[in-house]
Amino acid sequence: MIGVRSHRPGRGHRTPVSTYRLQLNPEFGFAAAAAVVPQLADLGVTDLYLSPILEASAGSVHGYDVTSHARLSDEKGGREGFEELAAAARVHGIQLIADVVPNHMTVATPLSRNAQFWSVLRDGQHSPHAHWFDIDWYTNEHHLLLPVLGAPLESVLARGELVRGIGGPGGEEPVLRYFDHEFPIRPGSEHLPLPQILDAQAYRLAHWRDGEDGLNYRRFFDVTALAGIRVEEPDVFFRTHALLLDLLDAGTLAGLRIDHPDGLADPEGYLDRLARASGDVWVVAEKILEGDEPLPDAWACAGTTGYDALGRVGALFVDPDGIDDLTRTYADLTGDETDVAAVVGRAKRDVVAGVLDAEIGRLARLLHWILPDAEPAALTRVLGTLLVAMDRYRIYVPRSGGPNAAARGALAGLTDRALAETPEADRPLLRVVAGLAAGDAPTAARPGSAAAVGDFVTRFQQTCGPVMAKGIEDTAFYRLQNLLALNEVGGDPAHVGCTPEDFAAACQRSLASWPLTMTTLSTHDTKRSEDVRARQFALTEFPREWATWVARARDLATPHRGPRVDASTEYRLWQEVVGAWPITPERLSAYVLKAVREAKRHTSWTRPDRDYEAAVEAFARGIATDPDVAAHVTDWLTLTAPSIRANTLGQKLIQLTMPGVADTYQGCEVLGLSLVDPDNRRPVDYASRRVRLARLDGGEAPRDLDDEKLLVTATALRTRRAHPEWFVGVAATHDPLPTTSAHLVAHVRGDQSGPGVVVLATRLARTLAAGGGWGDATVDLPAGAWRNALTGAAIRGGPTPVGPVLADLPVALLLRGDSHST
Repeated sequence: MIGVRSHRPGRGHRTPVSTYRLQLNPEFGFAAAAAVVPQLADLGVTDLYLSPILEASAGSVHGYDVTSHARLSDEKGGREGFEELAAAARVHGIQLIADVVPNHMTVATPLSRNAQFWSVLRDGQHSPHAHWFDIDWYTNEHHLLLPVLGAPLESVLARGELVRGIGGPGGEEPVLRYFDHEFPIRPGSEHLPLPQILDAQAYRLAHWRDGEDGLNYRRFFDVTALAGIRVEEPDVFFRTHALLLDLLDAGTLAGLRIDHPDGLADPEGYLDRLARASGDVWVVAEKILEGDEPLPDAWACAGTTGYDALGRVGALFVDPDGIDDLTRTYADLTGDETDVAAVVGRAKRDVVAGVLDAEIGRLARLLHWILPDAEPAALTRVLGTLLVAMDRYRIYVPRSGGPNAAARGALAGLTDRALAETPEADRPLLRVVAGLAAGDAPTAARPGSAAAVGDFVTRFQQTCGPVMAKGIEDTAFYRLQNLLALNEVGGDPAHVGCTPEDFAAACQRSLASWPLTMTTLSTHDTKRSEDVRARQFALTEFPREWATWVARARDLATPHRGPRVDASTEYRLWQEVVGAWPITPERLSAYVLKAVREAKRHTSWTRPDRDYEAAVEAFARGIATDPDVAAHVTDWLTLTAPSIRANTLGQKLIQLTMPGVADTYQGCEVLGLSLVDPDNRRPVDYASRRVRLARLDGGEAPRDLDDEKLLVTATALRTRRAHPEWFVGVAATHDPLPTTSAHLVAHVRGDQSGPGVVVLATRLARTLAAGGGWGDATVDLPAGAWRNALTGAAIRGGPTPVGPVLADLPVALLLRGDSHST
């Protein structure tokens, strides 16, 4: 049974009908957001969904590096600017949703901006804030390791790079300085000689590479500058959420998006506490679901942030019949491994043995304390095997009390997979460690280890997410190149395509279980925008043409290809080029640098190969500026234009009308041809979008695909705003419509009064055309009079030929005769 909170906000709180995500930064702060409110209201948006609004690192372009929970970001406009944004939004009937970062704070330069962490560095375990951070004080001789130096400490001291000074939060206390870094000095030790001052501190300064295996505070994935905080402690929760709760209580905020809840010690407990403290406002959680994994029933939230919806919608426009040909082309040109499970497994093993070595080491030390007779190396081996075999971000096991039936089933599957990869000699120990992950202490456990077992239960779960994220999203997805559009957050490249029937069934499940979840197609974390993926989906309909095209592209690129440019990276670039064209050399070279570092095959963030990186960057710049390459790309986009058009408009209309609260990422009301961050955080040209919308509202026909997407987006959002009862109402319905064509996605939304809006979208347009078009295909519309809100055409209900309805656009939004969308 799903709790009431998962269905509906509490009394006095309204449900968003649609959201529009804005990426705030020092150049686009609260005032800039207020300036676009009228335009977004015209678009049909009901809620602004803001990236983090609290004080963050100086110059932060994303806001997830929070430095203070007690104030709104001064660089974005401070409290005054935020109140002005809220007032501007209220005038237009728009409310504000804020992104919350409960898992971590920044410990980047200058450390003094984080008053709590500064206190811990100064006073160690005696600091009143020591319990804020998840620190293993039993390592490094009870010191907190700070791996921030550019060289070993001895070299830094010999070069005189570490000096004394005055600074700190108030600018008046003794500090140590290392270039831009500043560190507190424990009171009473400031007059000692420098080496003795260092010995007297609660922290140890170290070379940044020492953090790879010696770090002893929990961090966000592998980002050492983001230290995990312990919001499971009641005072930490309320201190870190007080300002946000005040804004909710005042009505200035209307809902929250929770960043990375799987990093928390107790996600369910956190969401429960937040629901009680906020009075059950609308909350969505950034939970990445794998395959058919359900969102935990007990979570006190409205649902996820929409990666599950993103994957289902996109899969409708992927032709499974083309994937084998694409994979052969990829393998022939690159020689890469194409088995998804093998690539993922190898990537996760690399991550466990590399970038997450500190996290694995902490877990292994805890295991050895619980099981003192076990060989440490064997414990590390079986622990790594379990983490690699994990098929999801987390299995929710309480610290005490044992897992429920669903969690036990997932743990059993995990154990079986891990055993299959474990030598016979290690299998008994693996079973013991798997039992510990379920909270089952074996007879061999150290007496009095119950608390440590509970600690292991929690920390094992907190480590699974980073292994999944770094192993799959940030490594395997940069090694697998056969169809990049499948390599998306929460996606599974091994599962290709989705039928309209399967999609309709998923919508029914969502409507029954999580009707107010968020849906989206692009986010600040997606590997590429929705419209880049729409272009790349078309490859599955043109696999043989793609093989010919990419062979010619390689020939054209010969002058730009140095001997170190590998075929796999080049193949990736051709897909991104046709997806994001036109693209500047600066954008493409920045993208390829990130891609090859994430792949970790020829270079990496921690051990860069500068010569290799220079070669692939030069190649990217060369193909982005070559006129022959440009003409060749244009030929491809012309060939695939009908499929691209259908994919672009179809997935957007379906996402905006399926069950859930529909989100639009900034700028994606028109074509958004962006690659992974920071490319997708580029400034949005709102002025040109305003002109386009005015033209369309003035009755002018769309001039291009940008106009068509804007028409679809605005019409759908305005329909949602005019008739929220069809989309987020208590009695909102979603039903597929009978059709004689597998190339049509057709559903109807409405409520207890009957059907209100019909959605039609073309899929697999190339294969549709190859079969002669719509021919005598029909769709069974609900009875009555209908009007296509995109074209103005009147249509009668009942069995209806599809061809005439979709003659002008590959999609249609039909409104009941007595309805309007403004």
